[in-house]
Amino acid sequence: MPSSDPSPVLVATPSTPLEPGENALASLDVDLDASERFASSEIVLTDRRLLARDTAGGWSAWPISPALTLQHADQGGVGQLSLHDDSARLAVWRYTLGHDPDALRLLALFERQRRRLAAGDAEPEDEAEAEETDFGVESAVPPSTWVLLRLGRFAKPYRWQLALGFVLTLAATAASLVAPYLTIPLMDEVLIPYQNGKQIDTVLVWKLLAGLLGAALVAWALGWLRTWLLALVSERIGADLRTATFDHLLRLSLDYFGSKRTGDLMSRIGSESDRICVFLSLHALDFATDVLMIVMTATILFSINPSLALVTLLPLPFIAWMIHLVRDRLRTGFEKIDRVWGEVTSVLADTIPGIRVVKAFAQEQREAERFRRANRANLEVNDKLNKTWSLFTPTVSLLTEIGLLVVWAFGIWLVSRNQITVGVLTAFIAYIGRFYGRLDSMSRIVSVTQKAAAGAKRIFDILDHVSNVPEPAQPVKIERMQGGLSLQGLGFRYGSRAVIRGVDLEIRPGEMIGLVGHSGSGKSTLVNLICRFYDVTDGAIKVDGVDLRRFGVADYRRHIGLVLQEPFLFFGTVAENIAYGKPGATRQEIVAAARAAHAHEFILRLPHGYDSLVGERGQGLSGGERQRISIARALLIDPRILILDEATSSVDTETEKEIQKALDNLVQGRTTIAIAHRLSTLRRADRLVVMDRGRIVEVGTHDELLAREGAYWRLYEAQLRQVDESGVDHGPLPAPVPAAHPAGMV
Repeated sequence: MPSSDPSPVLVATPSTPLEPGENALASLDVDLDASERFASSEIVLTDRRLLARDTAGGWSAWPISPALTLQHADQGGVGQLSLHDDSARLAVWRYTLGHDPDALRLLALFERQRRRLAAGDAEPEDEAEAEETDFGVESAVPPSTWVLLRLGRFAKPYRWQLALGFVLTLAATAASLVAPYLTIPLMDEVLIPYQNGKQIDTVLVWKLLAGLLGAALVAWALGWLRTWLLALVSERIGADLRTATFDHLLRLSLDYFGSKRTGDLMSRIGSESDRICVFLSLHALDFATDVLMIVMTATILFSINPSLALVTLLPLPFIAWMIHLVRDRLRTGFEKIDRVWGEVTSVLADTIPGIRVVKAFAQEQREAERFRRANRANLEVNDKLNKTWSLFTPTVSLLTEIGLLVVWAFGIWLVSRNQITVGVLTAFIAYIGRFYGRLDSMSRIVSVTQKAAAGAKRIFDILDHVSNVPEPAQPVKIERMQGGLSLQGLGFRYGSRAVIRGVDLEIRPGEMIGLVGHSGSGKSTLVNLICRFYDVTDGAIKVDGVDLRRFGVADYRRHIGLVLQEPFLFFGTVAENIAYGKPGATRQEIVAAARAAHAHEFILRLPHGYDSLVGERGQGLSGGERQRISIARALLIDPRILILDEATSSVDTETEKEIQKALDNLVQGRTTIAIAHRLSTLRRADRLVVMDRGRIVEVGTHDELLAREGAYWRLYEAQLRQVDESGVDHGPLPAPVPAAHPAGMV
């Protein structure tokens, strides 16, 4: 959907104008026209050009060059891509933000392809090399096997146990190699002489058999001990890895979670760490054993007969070449499988918590189809990888069988020329069986290793992410917070979209401020900045004269109470939910907070009172009951700064009155910032702050703002008309009542 700006280089036919050998890398469905009305068009990125289909079905194209740039922006729920050269804008496309991930992915691939062409490399990129991240797309470097070495920092606390495990592995491997060596005297000094008429030496036979039994018992004991020891260590490494990843995840800022799916994060911390744990406990041990077995067996073979040993090693270069050939395909394939499996998990994480909505709108079939599509994609990726793996494994087995036949042929020839004995050949065959068996085992471990490498990369993607809300190097200790706030030249952007612009506001300790404005005016973003869920882009927020960023994040947030529009309760008892911000609270403190929140009466009516279990996300309680528990939770920590974000917007009038009584207790003596669409809920506010498009447009009391007949007056009049039309009255807007400022809980 090109704009009216300069025309594109060529106009093509209605069918997609791909040239011979040209490969499509990404596409974007554009669902708005230039007037932001719904219409269908499309953008396609190839390895040579950017193609665009307009609403009439015609195609336009621009060859990719270093002078061509693609820019992204979003405003008011509409995303935009614009194409520019050195002198002008060539085209612009607009779409709803549901298509933004595809747009960001196309943008990243466009930039990468432009850089490749600028560098003289016209090779097409694999479209799977772009992966969604925090702000859209990150370059997805295929996971290297070397990423597993980064697990070393988690293994460091267990280095002595690992060293002991290695010694046990070495000893167990050596013990298992004793048996084939003892077959040489058993054949040459016992069995073959007996066939030639010589009497069997019973003592020698018993010694050899005792040696075989002893070697087997020693190998079993050492193998059991090393397996048990390394399994314990690997489980602890896996547990430490999960804990470190979850701890780091909790320290990341909210913008990271805004672009990640819950199911994908659960998959990374759960299944990926389990996969690494299994690799460390089983397959890494097998790999070490295989390497030791191959090295020690090769040493023994060369000591027995160098020429026969060289013949034994003939298949080794071919197997190594095959492993190298298939490793990269497996590595990339397993990363794709991880991403697709994250999609499957995300469907479950979306649907199961929202099952009530699914059933209410009779969308079971739709969600089942979503899961089938994700599951089908998972199946297709696995089938593609299994095709490679199914060819690789039998080929390795075939090479080892051919190698064994060559050794038999060469060994029989040496026996016929009396260069080796039958016992030596028998021992060789026994050793070769183990040698080739270990080669085959090592080839199979390649698959498991690449799975673990892919999982480790996805976990380290979390661990390597740096929070956008960093801890200060030398945090200022909060001795006694008064709660005064100073917002100075405040500005904030989500990506390229400015949400807060030039906000200046002084809030006195203990003052209650009401934030009002249309949806999208920046109210919630402003309180998010005050809570330091995000850091400001411009300006500063000062608390009692100290820049907010100089406080420790957790230390500062302990002084903030937050009551949300949709209160979140955890699975557990009512008492545990009230005491969430103060786990060591006594039952008396919990009850006092519940009384102040007007929650004590309904809690006592529950089957087990304060010990009644609350379902996941507060199932089993009404919206008003959940809200009063969240108010009690805020009361218990006795915050100096209180944030009320639409605390009564989703309840009925009677419940609102109960919640309002609880809020009246909560706000006393605290600096309070309250967001409300119902202007009647701000009757206790000392001042009202009116926001529009990220700016403060008016500040004053209710009466002052009405007298100005500005933005607040228009909001007020609009709500009065809604009340008249609906017949529902939420109460008058009296003049603010001065708030008392006692310290502590009311």
